[in-house]
Amino acid sequence: MSIEKNIQTVEDFFAAIGRGDREALLSLVAEDIEWVIPGEDWPLAGTHRGHAGLANLLETASTSLETSTEPREFVAQGDRVLVVGFARGRIKATNKTFEDDWVFAITVRDGRLTNIREYVDTQALARAARMDASGPK
Repeated sequence: MSIEKNIQTVEDFFAAIGRGDREALLSLVAEDIEWVIPGEDWPLAGTHRGHAGLANLLETASTSLETSTEPREFVAQGDRVLVVGFARGRIKATNKTFEDDWVFAITVRDGRLTNIREYVDTQALARAARMDASGPK
């Protein structure tokens, strides 16, 4: 596929995330999608595989946090699309807010996302997820 079509596929993916449209998300990713979120002690961290892994990740995200995500720049070469963006949100368990600059490195093959590597501000998320000694504030 062309670089322009790969970028459009990734833009459609982020639009579906923004709408909370799980069916559209699943139609845009390969059956064997692999989504890696580095980190520890964070409910979304880990390697999520396949449609079941993606569905589980989305469910965990919806129960763990509220967020608005803004992709700001798309840079592509071949089958790779890098997306630079910003998120703002709240961790539900602690009621603490965060701001997060992020980069997604995405591979697109045959019109579907096959691999996502998500690089986020783990410090901002860890601070927001940390419970105070007295519990959430």
